[in-house]
Amino acid sequence: MNQPAIVKPCQEKFFQQGNVYCRYDNVEIEAFAPEMLDSEYWQAKNSIVGSAQGRGTTWFIATKNSAHIMQNWVLRHYYRGGLIGKIINDQYLYGGLEKTRAAREFALLKTMRSKGLPAPKPVAFRVIKHGLFYRADLLSSRIENASDLVGVLSHKKIDHALWFTIGKVIKAFHQQGIYHHDLNAHNILVDDKNQVFLIDFDRGEQRKTLEKWPEDNMARLLRSFRKECHRVVNFQWQEENWQALMKGYQS
Repeated sequence: MNQPAIVKPCQEKFFQQGNVYCRYDNVEIEAFAPEMLDSEYWQAKNSIVGSAQGRGTTWFIATKNSAHIMQNWVLRHYYRGGLIGKIINDQYLYGGLEKTRAAREFALLKTMRSKGLPAPKPVAFRVIKHGLFYRADLLSSRIENASDLVGVLSHKKIDHALWFTIGKVIKAFHQQGIYHHDLNAHNILVDDKNQVFLIDFDRGEQRKTLEKWPEDNMARLLRSFRKECHRVVNFQWQEENWQALMKGYQS
C-alpha cells in the first residue's frame, strides 16, 4: 500500500482570541493568524490557485514558508447538508471544542497520518463560537498532482491493477478502524504515480469494532459509482471494475 511522505509529525499549538479557537501545526505554519482560515486572506496574497465546488467552495492554496519552500494546502468551510442545511447553512450546536466537526477531523487526520495511512496532513482549524452555536474551517495539505476518481473516469478508463490498489488502500483504512462517513468516488484521489488517497473525513471516526460498518461503507461507494454512471457523460466505469476493486479489498 502506498503511504504519504511524512517528513515531520504534527506539532500542535493552541490559539484563542475572544470567541475564536484554533489549533495549528507550527511545523507547517511558523507565524499563525486566525485569518489564515479565511479565503479572503489568501486572495489578498494572490495565493489562491484553484477551487472545487461541493456543498461550498473548497480553496486550493499555494504559499511559501520562510525557507521559500512551497506549501500546498486546501481550505474548507464546514456546511450542513440536507434540508437542515438550507435553513441554518453552516451553524452547529456547540458542545465543547473537542466535539466540533473541525477539531474531530483534525484529530482523525493526525491519527491516520501517524499510522501511515494515505490521507491529507492536518494543518490548522478554526472554530468561531456564537452563543450556543459555532462555525468552523479546516486547513489541510493538498495531495499534489492528483485528481478524484470522478474526474479521472470522466475521460479515461483505469486498469485492473489500479482498481485492485484502490480496494487494498480502502481495506487498510478499515483494518485500522477508520470509518469514512461519506466514502464515494469524489473522495478517492489518484495521483500521477497511481498512488491512492482518501480525503474529506468530516464526521469520520476511529471505531473499535469492524462489525457491519465496513460493509455499509463499501455499499455506499458502489452506489456512488452507479450514480456517477447516470450523471457524468462517458463515465468510464463498469460493474467488472467493482470486482477488481473488491479483489484488492479482500486480498
